[in-house]
Amino acid sequence: MDVNINIDESIDDLQLNGLMLIQKQSGFRFGVDAVLLSDFANVKKKHRVLDLCTGTGIVPFLLYGKYSPKEVWGVEIQEDMVEMANRSSKLNNTDDIVRFKCADLKDKKLVSELGRFDVITVNPPYKLNNAGILNSNDKLAIARHEILCNLEDVIVSARRLLADNGRMFIVHRPERLADIFGLMRKYNIEPKRVKMIHPSAKKAPNIVLVEGQRDGGAFLKWEEPLYVYNENGNYSEEIDKIYGRL
Repeated sequence: MDVNINIDESIDDLQLNGLMLIQKQSGFRFGVDAVLLSDFANVKKKHRVLDLCTGTGIVPFLLYGKYSPKEVWGVEIQEDMVEMANRSSKLNNTDDIVRFKCADLKDKKLVSELGRFDVITVNPPYKLNNAGILNSNDKLAIARHEILCNLEDVIVSARRLLADNGRMFIVHRPERLADIFGLMRKYNIEPKRVKMIHPSAKKAPNIVLVEGQRDGGAFLKWEEPLYVYNENGNYSEEIDKIYGRL
């Protein structure tokens, strides 16, 4: 497939069914959070899937490569990232299944435009927008700080876009866990499953994965923690499995 690649971009092999991702050589690039989120999500072939705050589209491509759902959408407010993600989909010959839309997740018209989804994933901005003056046009700041949307906006949007009993999967920071639980219950998305990610067995968790169900019953499962590195400083066996190295 003939796809234009700009001089400041790279094509990265996702090492998953031949899928590739176009990214900026410098700037926002996907990390372990996206990989963990795609592994944590419970996606079936019959599902319609939506990824909010999709950035370059990494999570939709990983979900497509892992689970082959019938349809995957990514929503992102930054137009240049959406354009890049759509070029990645064209490069992968997946543009009839993996599609991206430039939109504000707070826009209520998204329901009529996209419909409802069985699964919603989101890797939202983590940092509260209270750490001094930030450049609202800075793409890295937008990706990392709650400048254009906050956690409540994300959960309200998920509530609106989820089908009956649909599932939401979010990756965030452990210090925001109380906020996540509180907001999920406020908007009738019941927390169902939690997994803590630790850098190593001797360090506190720095990532949390949470699954919620639209109008679900009250029952919370706490999964065994995942350690990124083992006692020798190498990637753990579970991380190697997630990355497909085992």
